[in-house]
Amino acid sequence: MAISACVALVACACSPETSKEDGAAKPSRPSSPVLATEPSVTPPASTGTEKPSTPTGDQPAPRTKARAIQRYEHYLHALGREDIDTVCEVAAPGAKKAQEEGFGPCTSTYVIVFQMISPAQKKALQTATVDPEGIAVRTLDKIEMPLEAVRASATFSESDLGSYTLEYIKNDYYIVDGK
Repeated sequence: MAISACVALVACACSPETSKEDGAAKPSRPSSPVLATEPSVTPPASTGTEKPSTPTGDQPAPRTKARAIQRYEHYLHALGREDIDTVCEVAAPGAKKAQEEGFGPCTSTYVIVFQMISPAQKKALQTATVDPEGIAVRTLDKIEMPLEAVRASATFSESDLGSYTLEYIKNDYYIVDGK
């Protein structure tokens, strides 16, 4: 089974649902129990050009293209290091949905994914970057990360790594869809 197919089992089953009570996006894909709580105030709108920052305490992460890129790079680096906790935290919505569909918990599923990545690809993922020019921004709530935007010292195909959608949920960006 190709890496992207296995990763897709974990990450691609996530498309948020809207709650009738509060209208907020709720993940329907794999999720980690470490998701932050929703803020009591809505962060100001962003132009998408701000520098990324890491949220601290109860502060939400900025809703920007730069933050989505930073978050995805964090995921790629963790994937290369086989850092299961970070991978499962960033891919939480997709992982929860996959688990609900019978594919097992994120920690078990990604162990299989790690075995499918070659040593050269793992090393390349540890320093991979994302070209901001290659990102398709639907809205600042949902940002596409196509494979073509990933810059790494190893080559990846759609069947190796694939493309992903990150969505702003619960104060930060999470992988909600993989192709």
